[in-house]
Amino acid sequence: MKTIYVIGAGVEGQEGFSRRALDLVGQADVLIGSARQLELFPTFSGETLAVGADLAPVLKCLEQANGAVVFLASGDPLFFGIGRYLLRNLPDAELEFVPNVSSVQYAFAKIREPWDDAISVSAHGRGMKSAVDQVVAHDKVAILTDEVNTPKAIAQELIERGRDGYTAYLCENLGTAEELITHTDLKGLLLVDAAPLNVLILIKEYEAGGEGAGPCLGIPDDEFATVKKLITREEVRAVSLAKLRLRHDMTLWDIGAGSGSVSIEADHLLPNGQVFAVERNPQCLAYFKKNLKKFNARNITLVAEVAPACFDDLPDPDRVFIGGSGGHLWDILSAVDGRLSTGGRVVLNAVTLDTLTAATEFFENAGYELEVTTVNIARTRPLTDYKIFEAFNPVFVLAAMKD
Repeated sequence: MKTIYVIGAGVEGQEGFSRRALDLVGQADVLIGSARQLELFPTFSGETLAVGADLAPVLKCLEQANGAVVFLASGDPLFFGIGRYLLRNLPDAELEFVPNVSSVQYAFAKIREPWDDAISVSAHGRGMKSAVDQVVAHDKVAILTDEVNTPKAIAQELIERGRDGYTAYLCENLGTAEELITHTDLKGLLLVDAAPLNVLILIKEYEAGGEGAGPCLGIPDDEFATVKKLITREEVRAVSLAKLRLRHDMTLWDIGAGSGSVSIEADHLLPNGQVFAVERNPQCLAYFKKNLKKFNARNITLVAEVAPACFDDLPDPDRVFIGGSGGHLWDILSAVDGRLSTGGRVVLNAVTLDTLTAATEFFENAGYELEVTTVNIARTRPLTDYKIFEAFNPVFVLAAMKD
């Protein structure tokens, strides 16, 4: 059975190849790679094939080859490289991978930064939104950019989202005579026209004291910027989040998100998930954005539109929290029911009997398994001579599971 050796070329030219890699090239009958990679072996006497945009001729050559074949790739072939394509189109047993240092690994070495706690994202043909979503969700990210999703464009998108607290390292033309490492911030990236060959590293900065840096439930109400204290109180938040039964990788819709208190606390419980916060009130939106920045929220996408009209643009939810409906409760519940899969849960906070009655009627008619919890809160007043309890209006927490 033939073996196709997929050998990674490092950033340092032929000097970066291991002895074994050089021996495999020397024994090969066919050498495949980009024009630049083939130039590393000018004395190769066998058949050569330059890789272009169309990979069909390469795949045909690999399928028909009888002798020893070496495919030169970049860095680690299985790290956003040609390896994935080859594994999809050729038998696994025919392939042997010989990795080299990847551009991302080399970039972290150049800036003297550990990378075992970083994630890597490729923007090549994948769109700006998904790449930036990953940046927002993590503290340390390496991005392989392209001619559309440039470092400047990525910085602009982050700034527009209000996420400008990053240290940036723009690593251009690594391993060449034109190698350049630029240490800056997002605003600095707006002034740079990066070379096509680059790795962008973004590291989240935290304010002194690490405010908002770690998970925390029960954030005091006073910590949130909000409109006239219209907020889901911390005790009700804790009960509502418990009733949602969130799993780390779920998608949550927060409808009527207000100042974002539920979204922000849910964000800590969904490290691999995503939160879509729907809010239309301009005042609430301004406070929401302040809270996102203050608490270093990661996985939250703010949807400044009217529910349920905006639901078509959102991915299907696993969980839905409804803190406000703007007078469209029945329409919202109907739309949610159409998108929620079996076993999904809806948690709704009602402060009036009208909302409680309407929501109960909907869930019972739709065949949901419904539980209603009444939350009565009374707190002692601070800075008083006597510990007198101050009572708040009761909140009905409806938890409905779709059967």
